[in-house]
Amino acid sequence: MDVQNIIKNLHPLEIKVLLSYSQKDELTSEKLIKELEYKEGHANQAFSWLGGKDLLSVVSRTPHTYFEITDLGREYAKNGLPEERIVEFVKANGAKLLPEIASGLGLEQKDVGSAFGGLSKTGVLKMNAEKKAEYTGAALPENICLAKKLFEKAASAENGQIDNAKLSYEEQKAIAGYAKKRGAADSPFKIIERETVVYKLTPASVDVVAALKAAGITGNEIGEVTPKMLASGEWKNGTFRGYNIAIPPARIIPGRTNPYVQFLESVKDKLCSLGFEEFDGPLVETEFWNGDALFMPQFHAARDIHDVYRIKNPTHAKEIEEPYLSAVRNTHENGGNTGSRGWNYKFDTEFTRRLVLRSQGTVLSAHQLHKAKVPGKYFGIVRCFRYDKVDATHLSDFYQTEGIVLGNDVNLRTLLGFLEMFAKEIAGATEVKYVPGYFPFTEPSVEVHIKHPVLGWFELGGAGIFRPEVSKTMGVDVPVLAWGMGIDRMALMALGLNDLRELFSENIEEVRLRKAKF
Repeated sequence: MDVQNIIKNLHPLEIKVLLSYSQKDELTSEKLIKELEYKEGHANQAFSWLGGKDLLSVVSRTPHTYFEITDLGREYAKNGLPEERIVEFVKANGAKLLPEIASGLGLEQKDVGSAFGGLSKTGVLKMNAEKKAEYTGAALPENICLAKKLFEKAASAENGQIDNAKLSYEEQKAIAGYAKKRGAADSPFKIIERETVVYKLTPASVDVVAALKAAGITGNEIGEVTPKMLASGEWKNGTFRGYNIAIPPARIIPGRTNPYVQFLESVKDKLCSLGFEEFDGPLVETEFWNGDALFMPQFHAARDIHDVYRIKNPTHAKEIEEPYLSAVRNTHENGGNTGSRGWNYKFDTEFTRRLVLRSQGTVLSAHQLHKAKVPGKYFGIVRCFRYDKVDATHLSDFYQTEGIVLGNDVNLRTLLGFLEMFAKEIAGATEVKYVPGYFPFTEPSVEVHIKHPVLGWFELGGAGIFRPEVSKTMGVDVPVLAWGMGIDRMALMALGLNDLRELFSENIEEVRLRKAKF
């Protein structure tokens, strides 16, 4: 045992215990509180630290049970137990219904019913033919009288407690009916279980005590210089506690932004620096904006219940604002003023009001079109919901970065440039490819794919140029570039993850590690 190293790491609380007692002494928290003026927490800390250094061992453990009176119990001690009050009330007023007794005494009906049950078993009260409680003339049972004395005893005790070990068997039975282990609000006594632990110093403490005395360490060394010490000059006459600079410092964990949230903010900063304006909207949308305004036919497969979460209550919006409803309806039925033939079906104005959770970020682009500036650039970080099987690259609750660019001079080449920026500069991908795609609201349409080092190739998102049926219907007569990118998937690359579910990990250590990498 390295005695010198041990004494360097002893706390004053430990030192005073070592110097104040010998191996023959039995030590308890109460003893240290009384003789060394420790607080209970300090005594327990000293025992724990000394035990960890094998300078102290447990001799015995003795459990104790105490009954502590509650506010309800003090009320019983002052005004009487419900049983005796009920008996006195019936004596004075004659036979009464139980609700009448509860009302007359200001007691809960359940308490009156419980008390009557006990009193009827012992023959003090009985229920007569009119279903009224009637006094029989018998005396209160002994357990009620004992309980009354115990309430008075606990109420007058300094700490409001009664030691179960000091009660007779009859007293224990009497108090048990009024006590609950967890001390509920309707319990007059709560049961407190404690354990008295007795310790003794081990033989190893002898050498440590000798070393402390040889070094002149008393446990009263100054560990912190206070303003009061400086003002009085007290520090000049004291000795200072030594410090072991080799001890690792306490781990300090400051609050920080979640790395995924920080990634989302970085995407916003990037787009804003490029002159984009941010848009946003509600999570609950109508079928009108979620699909109809995007020229998605109402019989399209994506409208199936398995792809969209419907709202249970209310099921429908009250109305769709005009002139957008009429314009979109005409475009679907016959092409309206867009030069298209439309989808040639009867537009369902009841269906279009149906409420759903937003299933795609493009719904915000539809909202933005009729109020957008030309030229203009807009984006949003959009939370979406789809009934999807959750795996490494799919979530049912996910984010997209959605955007549109309006202008006479924008074209597919411009769009591909934006997609490359997302794939390389934001997601951090090194391999990117474009695949022709189909969306009801864009033509031409393209999908951008990136290669993950573990997951391989996967789709990052879709993009295209809005069809006239979408843009002209909302009063826009210039090309509109549009994209909806899976920003969760971008984060997989940027944060070095292999599974989308890791973005929402409940393992705080993993989140901290990810933060350090990011």
